[in-house]
Amino acid sequence: MYPPETVDLADNPFKPKGTPDLAMTNWGELRNYAGMPKKGPLADNQARTLIRGYKACVSYTDAQIGRVLDELERLGLADRTVVVLWGDHGWHLGDHGLWCKHTNFESATRAPLVLASPAVPGGKRTRRLVEFVDIYPSTCELAGLPVPDHCEGTSLVPLMQDPERTWKTAAFSQYPRGGGVMGYTMRTDRYRFTRWQKQKGGEAVAVELYDHQEDPQENFNLAADSEHQGLMGRLAKQLDAGWKAARPGLDSFEKARRVSRPAAPVGTPGIIRPRRRR
Repeated sequence: MYPPETVDLADNPFKPKGTPDLAMTNWGELRNYAGMPKKGPLADNQARTLIRGYKACVSYTDAQIGRVLDELERLGLADRTVVVLWGDHGWHLGDHGLWCKHTNFESATRAPLVLASPAVPGGKRTRRLVEFVDIYPSTCELAGLPVPDHCEGTSLVPLMQDPERTWKTAAFSQYPRGGGVMGYTMRTDRYRFTRWQKQKGGEAVAVELYDHQEDPQENFNLAADSEHQGLMGRLAKQLDAGWKAARPGLDSFEKARRVSRPAAPVGTPGIIRPRRRR
């Protein structure tokens, strides 16, 4: 399906300039598999084989999703079924010389998320920031169920209805390192800001800043640049303010909390279908 000569290798197989060692990994998960080097980079032929395998896995998964959606239609359930598709993390494929996950870079923290409901016309995409904690309140609202007060996420139903509307100002994630250090990372519409700090005492030991408008591959850590210190201060305050401060003000989200029985689907069925492989 993916001939080796059609597979491109990462065009940034190097550590980002100015990035702390804490941000990097030795991709130990991959090195534990047969045939993988115990140290150093992969040979180009190995890298192409792995990327081919990754692409093939995605295509196979895509085909199975199509089969499930076809079966929903055959059983007459598509017009009363909410569909949610997501992946639990991203994946490095040689970018920055990394493989697997285990980082706070965009490649590891960004993942697919697709929602479909018969109550909302489908086929829409959005560039707004969403998080996996949003899945539970979203499915609650789509199913007409109350949203528990303890939920940290925000129902995405208003965004499904209007993909261009004002939404969250930031999305948050974190990944630890040894020695009691945690990396907290925040993605805004333009920047990724990451702060590595000791879990005891909270002392910051390293900071990263990437400008996705100018550097979408995160090849240059701008944290040490004098011209960005004001921005760094603002982003640090935003990270400290956390998810509550990043949430949009939504009447519909509060309304969903008060729903006590399932709502009848309305409108034309709008299942968002991944491309199928026959």
